Amino acid sequence: MSFNLATALRESRRSHPDKPLCHIGELTVTYAQADRASGRIAATLRALGLGPGARVAVQLPNVPQFLFAYFGILKAGLVMVPLNPLLKAPEIAYQLHDADAQLLITFEEFADQAVKGAELADGVATYVVPLPGSDRTFPGTRPYEELYAANDTGEIAPTGSDDTAVLLYTSGTTGRPKGAELTHFQLYMNCTVTGEVFGYRPDDVALAVLPLFHVFGLSGVLNMAVRHGGTLALVPRFETAAVLDALERHRCTIFAGVPTMYTALLQADIAGRDLGALRVGVCGGAPLPGDILRAFEAKFAGVAILEGYGLSETASTTTFNISTEQRRVLSIGKPIWGVEVRIVDDTGAVLPPGPDQVGEILVRGHNVMKGYHQRPEETAEALRGGWLHTGDLGHQDHDGYFFVVDRKKDLVIRGGYNVYPREVEEVLHTHPAVAEAAVVGRPDDRLGEEVVAVVSLAPGAHTTPEDLTAHCRQQLAAYKYPREIRIVDALPKGPTGKILKKELRAGLSRP
Repeated sequence: MSFNLATALRESRRSHPDKPLCHIGELTVTYAQADRASGRIAATLRALGLGPGARVAVQLPNVPQFLFAYFGILKAGLVMVPLNPLLKAPEIAYQLHDADAQLLITFEEFADQAVKGAELADGVATYVVPLPGSDRTFPGTRPYEELYAANDTGEIAPTGSDDTAVLLYTSGTTGRPKGAELTHFQLYMNCTVTGEVFGYRPDDVALAVLPLFHVFGLSGVLNMAVRHGGTLALVPRFETAAVLDALERHRCTIFAGVPTMYTALLQADIAGRDLGALRVGVCGGAPLPGDILRAFEAKFAGVAILEGYGLSETASTTTFNISTEQRRVLSIGKPIWGVEVRIVDDTGAVLPPGPDQVGEILVRGHNVMKGYHQRPEETAEALRGGWLHTGDLGHQDHDGYFFVVDRKKDLVIRGGYNVYPREVEEVLHTHPAVAEAAVVGRPDDRLGEEVVAVVSLAPGAHTTPEDLTAHCRQQLAAYKYPREIRIVDALPKGPTGKILKKELRAGLSRP
């Protein structure tokens, strides 16, 4: 079956061409303008010789050019590879090389690292979106405006519904980042079904401060708005005052965020602000403490916070609390239409409902990825038995509501960003003084978790926590490097020699 996700933009443009698709500051972009801009990019990419299925990496913050590039890539029948703008050159190079990306679109603010990364990845062609009013140039790159060179033909490539639309990099604790292949149909179904369950309205204005390179922002905010004909208020990065300004100025009705964002807004002074249009908050990425939820709803009268659960491998939403009347506080809700969720023990046996029946969360349905790019063994392991094994631990109650209680993986979620311990540990191990390293999460009132490294040194070696921190900062994005490094004589180990991270975590406490 032929289907292209970019059809969602085309159909919404046909219904209301002059309606705002997005606002950012004083700029407003209509559906017709976005459709034309993405069409020109699609035609230019084809003219550059990029054939069906070629990968184009996009490393942009929440700006209109992200939307134009995204839908232009899809219209051309290519695969979009979103990259975190905070990545350093070695991380960028790895993802470009692993994806076999043929072109990179980046932002001036991040271009220094992007250019170095592109060079390390055998010279990937790089286009730079400038900062407003800037005339800065970067040797070896092309200006983003050149991607508008061709005229919009109105054509949308007839991709197959099971063709990969987005190659989204994620990771576990057992290896380097993996590219989850999300298909056109999978992404369409997720934003369609979730929007219907959620009760998305054409007059909704959603604040888009969640990064669009992340599955939550891409599928749960951008795709959903375009599919259901809504409007976005773009905010490039989370700053409390900027978010409140956008909520008020654009009369936002929906706020989607992670727990740390709700905590920051809860602590903000909103006296004198007109935030009466806001009707619902959507929360994901990590569990939201019940006290924060109740306090937020009390402060922002009339706003209901609804929690959900999803992964990069499930194109965002898997379960959701659909309304204030039907939600369960602290629950991740029930599976969305067409998706099955079960809890199993270590043998794979399905566990019955009950808070004491904790097991791994498994998912099956239209939202599950096609697989990991060029990783057949890891794909088979993750999708064994036809179910996605999430690595998360949870239980369900007798009414079918699910609860996440822990992570089977050692993932650390810092301020809503995923930090994978092994990636940090591997960087620590490149320091000549380090013999062993283990990275764990420490509870943090502001960020949810903070990244902590515990290391032992090689015999006769000397270093300091400050030196190790500087070493990590050179090779890791700002949200990944450890803010606390402890040097110990030896790390605790079990009978097989495995480092006992449980003991390390038990020795940590809130600052």
